[in-house]
Amino acid sequence: MPSPSPSPTPETLSTELAVLRPRMDAVSLAIHARPELKFAEFHAQQVLTRWLGESGFTVAAGAGGLDTAFVAVHPGTAPGPCAAVLAEYDALPGVGHGCGHNLIAAGAAAAAVAVVRALPAHPGTVMVIGTPGEEMGGAGKARLAEAGVFDGVDAALMFHPGDRWLTGRPGLAAAHLRVAFTGVGAHASVSPWQGRSALAAAQLFLNALDSMRQFVPPTARLHGIVSDGGQAPNVVPARAAVDLYVRDRTAGSALALVDRVRAAAEGVALATGTRAEIHETGPMYAERRNNTVLAERFGDAVRALGADIGPYDPDGPAGSSDIGNLSQLMPVIHPYVQIADPGTPAHSDAMREAAATPFAHDRTQVAAAGLAEVVTALLTEPEVLAAARAEFAAGAGVPV
Repeated sequence: MPSPSPSPTPETLSTELAVLRPRMDAVSLAIHARPELKFAEFHAQQVLTRWLGESGFTVAAGAGGLDTAFVAVHPGTAPGPCAAVLAEYDALPGVGHGCGHNLIAAGAAAAAVAVVRALPAHPGTVMVIGTPGEEMGGAGKARLAEAGVFDGVDAALMFHPGDRWLTGRPGLAAAHLRVAFTGVGAHASVSPWQGRSALAAAQLFLNALDSMRQFVPPTARLHGIVSDGGQAPNVVPARAAVDLYVRDRTAGSALALVDRVRAAAEGVALATGTRAEIHETGPMYAERRNNTVLAERFGDAVRALGADIGPYDPDGPAGSSDIGNLSQLMPVIHPYVQIADPGTPAHSDAMREAAATPFAHDRTQVAAAGLAEVVTALLTEPEVLAAARAEFAAGAGVPV
């Protein structure tokens, strides 16, 4: 069996990424130009798997029973660890790629291709896992993990665009709920007293949530929309629904808030003569653990390329992601890469426009080099994986 090639230097990885840059940009812009919602990302899947297949990866689409997922594998010439780089590529309704998933996807593929070009005789396995449906509670990563797609993976790596460089920041646990109210329809003018308005129940429920916010922990977030408010102004709505997220620092504390939300919905139903039903619209997103061993290795790599990356920010703003579910199973990193001016909000038109700029692609190239450096370290430096595993097993790292 041939012996593995020497570990490539960061300069070698950067050189490979410079060569790959035109393809990376083209893939990113192709995904950006055709935003696709959760579990409908067929175009994004196609452009990513075509590139990986042409680069020597064995590609399987429809991984884990999700049509738009994929697994791309480049086996090594000797036994060793399995390092997975994660690609997200779904968009937001109305905003498109206002979260920059086009950059996550193209950067992930570029990082993996750079590793196998720089280290063709690598030990272990390099994987790219396409994880659809991160937005809107799709929980693609959690579903893939339940289906066994991550079995045998030693560490999972990705980055996320933002308005600053950080090795990591908190990720809240999130419950994804729909509160549906059923009332009695009636003519809104001729005989409104015969009706029981489900929309009135939804309005009162949102008021109840507003009242509750004063009495929840400062780390909690309660927010939602009226997803069904009736069909015609002259009909008392017999059905209405509120879609909402309940977030907090841990899954346990979020579930405790869900109990209070449920009680509020039942009280509103009693007050309005309606019936309330609550169900999950997607799996719970767990809180995020950031593996400091691997995150610091990423930070060192991008810092050497000129990135002014800050340390983990425990008090920074926090969203939620299904990467949190994976972080409960294995060492994970989720650093942030500045692609826009400080203060640019995520999930906005401004962030969507930033995600298609040359500046954003410059920064994605640097981030891809950071991921490639971590993958290489995992494959060729046994002490790195051992330290990451020890931190994970100890329950260390940086929880929310």
